[in-house]
Amino acid sequence: MIIKMTEAAIHKLKELAEINEGIPRIDAEVAGGCGISVKFSILFDEPRRNDLYMDFEGIQLRMDPFTKRYLDEETEIDFQDEQGFLVGDSFTSSSCAIELD
Repeated sequence: MIIKMTEAAIHKLKELAEINEGIPRIDAEVAGGCGISVKFSILFDEPRRNDLYMDFEGIQLRMDPFTKRYLDEETEIDFQDEQGFLVGDSFTSSSCAIELD
């Protein structure tokens, strides 16, 4: 897996790390039943035992294995003032894996 971070995202993460407690992490919010939607965000939280981590210019970014499985093989993280952190591509699936006879 390759995580790329734009200069804007690194700068904002460094800025937020100075005023927030905890460690930045990529988090996947999954909703739905027979079709799912996944939205990625960055939040500050305590480290977890099974976390995977990457280092970007002295900032440690973590994620759990659950989140990793929803990210693309190559994911970019960007920051825009209007939208905040943009982590990869959030997606929605309407396909259903349940067959009824």
